[in-house]
Amino acid sequence: MPRALPQLLLLLSLSPALLLAQTPDTTAKAEAVIEDEDISSGPLDRIIDFLTIEPNEKRVARDPERYYPSKIVFAPYVLYSPETNFGFGVGGSYLFKMPGSGDESRTRTSSIPIAITYTLENQIFFYSGFEVFTPDEEYVISGNARAQVFPRLFFGIGDDTPASNQVVFGSTQLIFEPIFSKQLFIDKLFIGAGVRFRDVSSTEFEVSDSDEAIDFIPEAFREIDGANGSRSVGVEGAALYDTRNSLLNTQTGSYLEFTYGRYGEVLGGTNSYDLVRADARHFFQLGGSERWRDVLGIHGRGYFADGEVPLVELGQLGSGEIMRGYYEGRYVDNKYVAAQAEYRLKIKDSAFGFVGFASAGAVAPQIGDFNLNTLRTAAGVGIRFMVDPVERLNLRADVAFTGEGDFNFYIQIGEAF
Repeated sequence: MPRALPQLLLLLSLSPALLLAQTPDTTAKAEAVIEDEDISSGPLDRIIDFLTIEPNEKRVARDPERYYPSKIVFAPYVLYSPETNFGFGVGGSYLFKMPGSGDESRTRTSSIPIAITYTLENQIFFYSGFEVFTPDEEYVISGNARAQVFPRLFFGIGDDTPASNQVVFGSTQLIFEPIFSKQLFIDKLFIGAGVRFRDVSSTEFEVSDSDEAIDFIPEAFREIDGANGSRSVGVEGAALYDTRNSLLNTQTGSYLEFTYGRYGEVLGGTNSYDLVRADARHFFQLGGSERWRDVLGIHGRGYFADGEVPLVELGQLGSGEIMRGYYEGRYVDNKYVAAQAEYRLKIKDSAFGFVGFASAGAVAPQIGDFNLNTLRTAAGVGIRFMVDPVERLNLRADVAFTGEGDFNFYIQIGEAF
């Protein structure tokens, strides 16, 4: 396996994130956008039309008041990262509304995306997420299902593991996490519960190539809880408050998510532990035109596990979403906190934009162990190119530098948060 290198994720053609942007109300939104700007149909629109199926077209024609146009959109994509080599896949998304849901002001569009990827390293990834709203959003069923065979670099547990401690951890994982929620108390606040299942099997490891001495030996790796496989089965309570004006490129609004999970052997798992996850985001519109204002986004994340926590369930510092610049899982431990701010500058009358961002985060075995000495920092800049003006969907290219002198770069569809 290759050493830790700057991670590169390249999406060519279309991506599952782009599929989610093509909602059934796209035509109405496009008309509103055209009033502000001269946007003509381009090659991307024609490609999307070619890859789109409308399964209930006849039913909508018979009763347009009751039924809403559904779409199934397909798209091929290509990705690359140092760990996987090139990967090729196809994604699809089923976009629909239940009968009697009304327009977007009453009920947002439900979506069920599916993607499958094969890499030149003989790896296979399957993903399906779902977010289904009942009429007037009284209830929502959300969650995801994943299956993957994916090796990753592991440096050990703690906030002071040296970069030379590189072990490649490989496993086969199955994950299923459905949550059923009801809108309660105030608009856009959902309270609910669900289950979460994660099975890790066929584990293996090897020492990656390194020019330095390896202190973290395989014998020690085997002794880590979950290194030889694990099964997490638990129940979750969840709360979600979401007032964002767009899921793909937010200008205003807030997003607050909190989940608490209890996992135990009595439910069929191999480990007993608690897991609390929190995610908070808020977006401010600043200077600019009414439609193309600059945006300041702030984002915080917390991850707190207690008990017999298996390896794959530890908090991981670093990703393409938050703490950009750090290899995902560069530092891992029971507790993980991170925060970031991003300024998004839109160039008037142009498809281009620029961003600047900074983040800080840390891992620790217990909350009381967090201190300034454990804090890691990163900062970077990026370019945005709008590929879909209706949904304000951007292609982003970011470069981020860590406080330790390393850097990483990312090319993806959609914003980091």
